[in-house]
Amino acid sequence: MQERRSEIITGLIGAYWMELETVMNFIANSTNLVGVKAEPIKQSLAADATEEVTHAQMLARRIHILGGSVPGSASFKMAQITSQPPEDTTDAVSVIRGVIDAETAVIHQYRSVIALCDGVDPVTEDLCVTLLADEEEHRRVFQGYLTEYEKV
Repeated sequence: MQERRSEIITGLIGAYWMELETVMNFIANSTNLVGVKAEPIKQSLAADATEEVTHAQMLARRIHILGGSVPGSASFKMAQITSQPPEDTTDAVSVIRGVIDAETAVIHQYRSVIALCDGVDPVTEDLCVTLLADEEEHRRVFQGYLTEYEKV
């Protein structure tokens, strides 16, 4: 049981870092992106950044409740290569693809934690199911943006 709890905490910490890295990239891209067609994407990224902070806070609380320690910035390792702000500030397509990649990665992370929790930790499982639904919705919105941009 203790080994499983440790695995769950490790999975939650992974999701915590993913959420925080997403916040950094969403803020940067919502600020740097320019162009008339970019406005809806910028607004969506800005709104989603706030939601991702909330996700990170929820994960931090759960890590603490389970007896884990929420890490500080010295432990952070960047992983979202495709989500970095592009040099071309009009390149909305690369921003959209980066968002889809980031959301897909965290969706896999939540599914992994959910599997670890099955039959062991229903509270953490429920939290991750809720966060998973949010991330799937975010990804769907950006898949719609990508479809629209690819038609042009």
